Amino acid sequence: MGHGGNVIDELMADHREVEEMFSRIQGMMTGGGQELRNLIDEMTIELVRHSVAEEQYLYPAVREHVEGGGAMADKEIEDHGRVEKMLKQLEKMGPDDAQMSPLIRQLMDEVASHVQDEETNLFPMLRRACTPQQLDDLGDKIRRAKSMAPTRPHPAAPSTPMASKLLAPGAGLVDRARDFVTGRGKS
Repeated sequence: MGHGGNVIDELMADHREVEEMFSRIQGMMTGGGQELRNLIDEMTIELVRHSVAEEQYLYPAVREHVEGGGAMADKEIEDHGRVEKMLKQLEKMGPDDAQMSPLIRQLMDEVASHVQDEETNLFPMLRRACTPQQLDDLGDKIRRAKSMAPTRPHPAAPSTPMASKLLAPGAGLVDRARDFVTGRGKS
């Protein structure tokens, strides 16, 4: 969850972690049972934390520092909304649900497209627009945000940075309490 380094290094490490989880999930798609469910929960936790942190700190920085950053940030937030809705659907499914496999494939495609866009467009532009100190400070903010973020999808929650900064810690506390009681994310 917290890898260290500047914002770009931190988020790219998250991307590699989720890609590795996707690879493991693909290997379990048939007959994965509870182990598959646990891995999907773990992947959901990481994707939700990552998305919340980006919405709180990365996208406002992109709006401020990158020319045309407002449109870029809006597009990335729309991507997050689609992913969060899919995660919410997955959360309700058992590992034997016939719709799980197609939904996971759709999720993987959506996340892969989002990652590619960030890594080939957004991150290089942000690196050129910000000083190394600004990128390091953003990395610290992202790590703090991920530690307080919700662990479950909340697609109806507002995605504005201010609303997220106000609501995410409370939702995160409730989600972590639920996870503790149920053992979710402890595979």
